[in-house]
Amino acid sequence: MEWHACLDEYEKLVIRMSTPRVVIDNAVCPTATLVKVDSARRHGILLDAVQVLTDLNLSIKKAYISSDGQWFMDVFHVTDLKGNKLTDESVISYIEQSLETTDPDRSHEFDGLTALELTGTDRVGLLSEVFAVLADLQCNVVDAKVWTHNGRIASLIYVKDCNSGSPIEDSQQIDRIEARLRNVLKGDNDIRSAKTSVSMAVTHTERRVHQMMFADRDYDRKPILQHKVDLPVVTVQNWVERGYSVVNVQCKDRTKLLFDVVCTLTDMQYVVFHATINTTGDKAYQEFYIRHSDGTPISSEPERQRVIQCLQAAVERRAYEGVRLELCTVDRQALLADVTRTFRENGLNVTRAEISTTRDVALNVFYVTDAIGNLADPKTIEAVRQKIGLGKLKVKELPLVYQEKAEREEQAVGVGGTVLLSLGSIVRRNLYNLGLIKSYS
Repeated sequence: MEWHACLDEYEKLVIRMSTPRVVIDNAVCPTATLVKVDSARRHGILLDAVQVLTDLNLSIKKAYISSDGQWFMDVFHVTDLKGNKLTDESVISYIEQSLETTDPDRSHEFDGLTALELTGTDRVGLLSEVFAVLADLQCNVVDAKVWTHNGRIASLIYVKDCNSGSPIEDSQQIDRIEARLRNVLKGDNDIRSAKTSVSMAVTHTERRVHQMMFADRDYDRKPILQHKVDLPVVTVQNWVERGYSVVNVQCKDRTKLLFDVVCTLTDMQYVVFHATINTTGDKAYQEFYIRHSDGTPISSEPERQRVIQCLQAAVERRAYEGVRLELCTVDRQALLADVTRTFRENGLNVTRAEISTTRDVALNVFYVTDAIGNLADPKTIEAVRQKIGLGKLKVKELPLVYQEKAEREEQAVGVGGTVLLSLGSIVRRNLYNLGLIKSYS
């Protein structure tokens, strides 16, 4: 570490104490890379560490977090999405540099863009209407995150002017954008809760969408459809002797799960003093010892219930619902308006979307269901792909229930005879045509 000439020894000591020390070890564990972080404790430091790892799409299989007095120590067991240890030196160097700064550098990838924040009541075709308005107003969508939960939608969309390629700064144009989008979000029955805002400020996108959903109180709303099966189990108890509230989260494991939970606890102004994270198969087990930022534990039953609701919502917002469709094509004006209109015209509802653009190539992910939230018909998916382009729009994931449905219909052959055999064959043939099973014979 190089020191500025004007720093005295005390100032150097303070910097040493406050600068995180990072060790990345590939030798200790045979199945994962260990990332160890030691630092002076401050509010949000755990979230900063988890955010760096999850932004690289790394999977955190285990973690041990502990705060001793004013010192913070944690160990993360991480792999890439294929379950391999980290061997790319550029990735390892990036992790070290990112974690060793006392004020983690926020991404500059959205510099020069205008951020649009939208919340309101979700409905079939809403995203199509939003993108149509933006195309009409000469706004080019460069990046976006769209989440839906309990009948609500939150979206953070980054745009630039189609003609100049610059951020949108004209106040009259901003007013027009806000007014048009607010009218779309209001629809016929959301006069009060629909909200739009335009900002030049850049923040961490996924954390901001969590904050928008939280502010919209999605956690306090009843789900419109009760077809979810793997609901997260959250418990909160007080450890009176030590002055902690103990939070346990058990649910299906997935990428960015730890980020979603820690993000919510941090934004609710709780401090994690100790935690243990473990995964077994496809199940995740997380235990947190928390207090308020003033050092007190959870003090009432309503507060306890609120923490449970908020953490369940945080897990569910990013849960994979529907068929995962990936669009890769040359970007052009109104591309998203055209694609989402095709979804709407074929009765598909977008439950989540991740929009990105790299060197004029659109890389978009959509999760879709039918109009009432049930499984989309594979024939409908195939018709949409034919319309948009088989080489451009590809099916990447189908929910397990599709496979289970095919298996159940095959097993019913002995009872229902050749008619059910035919139905089972049709389902399996559709799965085969979509490239999701190897054969249907």
